[in-house]
Amino acid sequence: MAPPHGEAIVRSYARANTFGKPPKLSTDNLQRTISDISFQLSKEAIGDLTLPPVSEVEDAKCECCGMSEECTPEYIKRVRDKFLGKWICGLCTEAVKEEIEKNGGKKEEALSTHMNACSRFNKLGRAYPVLFQAEAMREILKKSTRLDGRGARAKSISPRIDKTGQKIGGIARSSSCIPAITREMKDLTMRN
Repeated sequence: MAPPHGEAIVRSYARANTFGKPPKLSTDNLQRTISDISFQLSKEAIGDLTLPPVSEVEDAKCECCGMSEECTPEYIKRVRDKFLGKWICGLCTEAVKEEIEKNGGKKEEALSTHMNACSRFNKLGRAYPVLFQAEAMREILKKSTRLDGRGARAKSISPRIDKTGQKIGGIARSSSCIPAITREMKDLTMRN
């Protein structure tokens, strides 16, 4: 009886591809190479190389949002020089840059505006996020009414009546649901 198909393939592959064992490498050559490299390094004057001093990192706390970062003293000094003696993190830096573009290049005003927004968020937003969101929505509505010139209530979606007496715009409905509700209530009282 013939062997199953899988055995035939394995046997034919084993006969055709007979590889010998790989040669054993000598560890003597490897050890000699390592010792030659260490000898060369010891001959060279390594002591002549002077590395620049590694400056220690410090924790710097953002004066806007309160986030801490590890920074070098040189970097802290550069940021303070740029932002009127205050150290602010990278995120707040970008926000202040945006504010500077908005207000026409007044860095001091932009920095104080951003610091006030962060302070308000830290006091209200972290403790009461829903209240903070409601406050933000209120501010958006105030801004939209100032830009529009009219109050928010002036934009009604109720239908208006033109000079001819026709209703214009608004949401039209086909019928009222009150008759259906009263009919159901009458049916309930009659059954009881």
